[in-house]
Amino acid sequence: MNVSHEKPDVSPRSNGVINALSFDVEDYYHVSAFANVINRGQWDEYPSRVVENTKRILDVLDQFGTRATFFVLGWVAERRPALVQEIHARGHEVACHGYSHQLIYNQTPEVFRQETRQSQQILEDAIGNPIRGYRAASYSITRRSLWALDILHDLGFRYDSSIFPVRHDRYGIPGAPRFPHNIVLGGGKKILEFPVSTLKLGSYRLPVGGGGYFRIFPYSVIAYAISSLNKNERQPAMFYLHPWELDPDQPRIQAGLLSRFRHYHNLGKCEQRLRKLLRDIPFTTVTKALERYNQPLVNITY
Repeated sequence: MNVSHEKPDVSPRSNGVINALSFDVEDYYHVSAFANVINRGQWDEYPSRVVENTKRILDVLDQFGTRATFFVLGWVAERRPALVQEIHARGHEVACHGYSHQLIYNQTPEVFRQETRQSQQILEDAIGNPIRGYRAASYSITRRSLWALDILHDLGFRYDSSIFPVRHDRYGIPGAPRFPHNIVLGGGKKILEFPVSTLKLGSYRLPVGGGGYFRIFPYSVIAYAISSLNKNERQPAMFYLHPWELDPDQPRIQAGLLSRFRHYHNLGKCEQRLRKLLRDIPFTTVTKALERYNQPLVNITY
């Protein structure tokens, strides 16, 4: 189904800024938090829910006339090419989420290059268009894996959204720029980075860009934070969710207490909150948000 009409993408509350809405298309058993209890070789043994959950999101977005970027896992795209084609046909941007959802800093550059190109090719074959956006599994481009950015550039990616400018046990580069910027690579090459959003509270950066933070924090905190980024800092937000976050009926995995809390907390409220967010705040695809970006791009060298 092709949908050509899109609601106006700005509102007075956003100060004319348009935000980026993104979804990481993976199944509930792919998440890094469960990697120590679910072996990658077991994935095909679990009942897949990614198609119905992603279509649920597509229907919600249609209701609000909103377009988004879907970072699709290559493992999913290989098995469900029709889902990738439907995302594209319904007017959304398709981007790459790697192939096997492995943390980049646990891979060699050779494996990362091979898997990323494999996923990129699967997605390009599905939709017949180049894939120019990338997001790493669990935001695993950290100071230990900055080499991955050179590979992304070499493979033709235009932008990355893998660096979370916070301190976390699994990801993050504390002190990294909070807003879109160019990362200068070897030989003067550049790749555009669009980080997941944070709100600056003194010297602390509060993660407000979606995912578990969207389910754990009160809705008012996230809405206020995005509005503050738009109005006070005149910057777009990068917001993300996973299809499984709208699925309270998914099978429960017996993982550690912290992992279960992060994964399952408020799943039953997530769709309602997403609907409210789409009513309150203007969003579009990552590429369109970058096209509308009217601030100077800082050049950063790590």
